[in-house]
Amino acid sequence: MTDDAPELRASDADRERVAEVLRDAVAEGRLDMAEFEERLDATYRARTYGELAPITRDLPVAGVTAPSVPLTRDQAGGGSWADRIVGGEGTSRAAVAVMSGFQRKGRWTVPRAFTCFAFWGGGELDLREADFAAGEVRINCVMIMGGMNIVVPPGVEVEVRGFGLMGGFDHSEEGVPGDPGAPRVIVSGFAFWGGVGVERKLPRAERKRLKEERRQERLERRTERGELED
Repeated sequence: MTDDAPELRASDADRERVAEVLRDAVAEGRLDMAEFEERLDATYRARTYGELAPITRDLPVAGVTAPSVPLTRDQAGGGSWADRIVGGEGTSRAAVAVMSGFQRKGRWTVPRAFTCFAFWGGGELDLREADFAAGEVRINCVMIMGGMNIVVPPGVEVEVRGFGLMGGFDHSEEGVPGDPGAPRVIVSGFAFWGGVGVERKLPRAERKRLKEERRQERLERRTERGELED
C-alpha cells in the first residue's frame, strides 16, 4: 500500500482493515453506535485510499495498519508537515499561571523547548494549528496543585517523560506512530497534586469538513430511502 497516492483505488482488504478499527473503537466506547454505523457505511462506499484515510484519522490504530495518507494543508492545521517545521525561536518560550490560567492556541510557533508552570492554576497548549521550530520539541511542565492539557493533531508522535507525586501525566497518546515528516513532541516535568493531560484531536477545519460530509451522507441516504418508498 502506498502512502503518497490517495487517488489509488482501495481493495476489499483495505476496507475490512478500516472496518475492524471501527469495531474496536465502538467496543472501547470511542464511538457511539450512530457514528459507528455512519463511518462503517462510508468505509464500504469508499473507493480510494484518500476516501478511507479520514474515517479513522482521529482513532488509535493499535495492532492494525489502516490505509493512511499524509495530511493535506487543511488537515494538518494550515500547512503540510514540511511547511510547518519553520525553525527560528518560537512565538514564546514559557507560560505561567499563579492562581490563574494560560492558553496558547491558533497559529503560533512552538519553540524547541517550552516551559509551563502553574500554581493553583492551569492552562492549555493547543498544537493543532501551530508551527514548530524543530522536528522535535520538548514541553516541560511543572504543576503544583494545578493542571494543564496539551492538544496535538493526528500524525504527531508523543512521548511522555513526566513524573507525578499525588498527581500524574497522561500516557494514553504514547505509542501512536507519527506521520512521515511530522514533528515529535516530548512532554516532561513534575506534577504535585496536579496533572498534565494529552489528547489528540483533529484540527477544527478538518472536523468541520468531516461533519459536513456526514451531514451530506445522511441527506443522501434519506433521499435514497424516499425514492425507494415512492
